[in-house]
Amino acid sequence: MNTQRPQAQNIAEIIKVMQGGIDFYQEAQKEVDTDYVQSAFQRMIREKKKAIEDLQPFAINEQGEPEDDSHWMVDLRKHYTKLIGTFSSEEEHTYVKQLEEVEDKVLEVLDDALGKTQPTECMEVLRRIRAAAQQLHDEMKALQQATA
Repeated sequence: MNTQRPQAQNIAEIIKVMQGGIDFYQEAQKEVDTDYVQSAFQRMIREKKKAIEDLQPFAINEQGEPEDDSHWMVDLRKHYTKLIGTFSSEEEHTYVKQLEEVEDKVLEVLDDALGKTQPTECMEVLRRIRAAAQQLHDEMKALQQATA
């Protein structure tokens, strides 16, 4: 009897969103002046890099090669924010608000992947990353309120 193991699904999409988030956070760090905001952005970058590192083996399983692209929606949001920020007196809050939206997208793609049939090891990694992503989202939500 031949039992087929499930193949990882939607992992490349998660990596794309996270990679776009890293790029966006790096850009935003250059535009904000407050130390605690820059520190929060750096923490977000570190967590996303770690998550990508943990997910890459499953992306390779899914598509045959590592994922190194970013999601178009995150890239578009980054450019939109940069444009809006030039006209806003609250540039820091503008970045934080848009980055909180990116965290929403991270949770959305993680939930989509968790809703699929995944290999056991992949599911465990996704659950751990989802819990960390929820904490990051909550932190960005609090930062959004603090900069308002």
